[in-house]
Amino acid sequence: MGYALLAGLAAIVVLVSTAIFIGVGNTDAGLDSGSPQARNSAAPASSGNWVGSWSASPVAAEPGTQDGFMDMSIRNVVHTSVGGTGARIRLSNTYGNRPLVISHATLALAAAPSNPTAAAGTMRRLSFGDRESVTIPAGQEVTSDAVRLNVPHAADLLVTTYSPEPSGPVSYHPYARQTSYVAQGDRADETSGTAFTQQSPYWRYLTGVDVWSAETEGAVAVLGDSITDGITSSPGANRRWTDFLAERLRTERGAPRYSVLNAGVSGNRVLINGSKYSPNNGPSALERMNRDVLSRTGVRTVVVEMGLNDIIKPPRQRDPDRIVEGLRQIVGQAHARGLRVVGATLTPFGGHRGFRSHLDQVRQQVNEQIREGKVFDAVVDFDAALRDPAHPERLRAAYDSGDHLHPSDNGYRAMAEALDLKLLKRSGPAKL
Repeated sequence: MGYALLAGLAAIVVLVSTAIFIGVGNTDAGLDSGSPQARNSAAPASSGNWVGSWSASPVAAEPGTQDGFMDMSIRNVVHTSVGGTGARIRLSNTYGNRPLVISHATLALAAAPSNPTAAAGTMRRLSFGDRESVTIPAGQEVTSDAVRLNVPHAADLLVTTYSPEPSGPVSYHPYARQTSYVAQGDRADETSGTAFTQQSPYWRYLTGVDVWSAETEGAVAVLGDSITDGITSSPGANRRWTDFLAERLRTERGAPRYSVLNAGVSGNRVLINGSKYSPNNGPSALERMNRDVLSRTGVRTVVVEMGLNDIIKPPRQRDPDRIVEGLRQIVGQAHARGLRVVGATLTPFGGHRGFRSHLDQVRQQVNEQIREGKVFDAVVDFDAALRDPAHPERLRAAYDSGDHLHPSDNGYRAMAEALDLKLLKRSGPAKL
């Protein structure tokens, strides 16, 4: 009887262990086809889910990179919004014109902020479908297999890729506000940063980092322009408004357990794609919504900070109803996925070289419709948070970076503080 009981218990243990392993390997329920099974034995033992911790939108083909970075290692430095016990990355060849071969890719924690040296014991070799090399067709993206790595909250990661052959134009994000690095030859596995002597202000190929987390429930994706991109924030300091928002979500009592994904593109507009004369403006928000927001891992809520460039960049949009209709279409795309959308009022730009009183009237008319509550599920009033009470068409001096359009670090913090965190997780999309 005792032996039979022990045998039965052992069988149950085996079955439960198998179920856990298989459950972690399922798409959505756990580690998907990029699961770190054989090579890294990386499948986290605890329950959890994948959630995006960092993202950047691919914007354009980097000028002067017709043959890519042949026989060179690119070490991107990125900052997590939340941590976890495993990680995987997303690489993009969106703007390439031929297949991109990555024969060696690694992930590690940085030994110090903005430093190309890896912390001891954290270097992980990445695979793609259990193969070390991956070929990404032109116009496509790929997600790596997962690796076991204890990723802290608010930490710098090093993602290094090596391309052995010419690969065509590099898909990049130009306004990273973060120094990354390049080295000659295959240095992807090197923990020392000494070979990475070339500095770069761009993120190349890398568009996302996901973590396996038992703590974080989902992600907030922020669709925005240069203000969300943080173009005037202090370099290397992670002081974009989305960074301050991530800090609030990590530290404030009762805050939703969400990560923050930045989908800001400088110069971006709601309605119009960047032209061939200004390719760094990227495709319109309407066109890139699926790629940069809806396809990101674990998104539960979308924040939209868009519309000002439609007013001030040629060809200028002078009809507020067209801008509002574009914003409503963005909301419609999110609602079709069951996502909640928080929308921001358009911020002041008095004193900027593009300021005209009639254009500011368009901004005010857009803001009136946003505040009426008929565009978004909820509203964050960035205009009220940043404007000078004595001159409401202008930014408050303490929040002005100096160009009278983009906030300073203090202004970015004020934006994050203006958002009522409870709005991020109220039940379901509104009936607009």
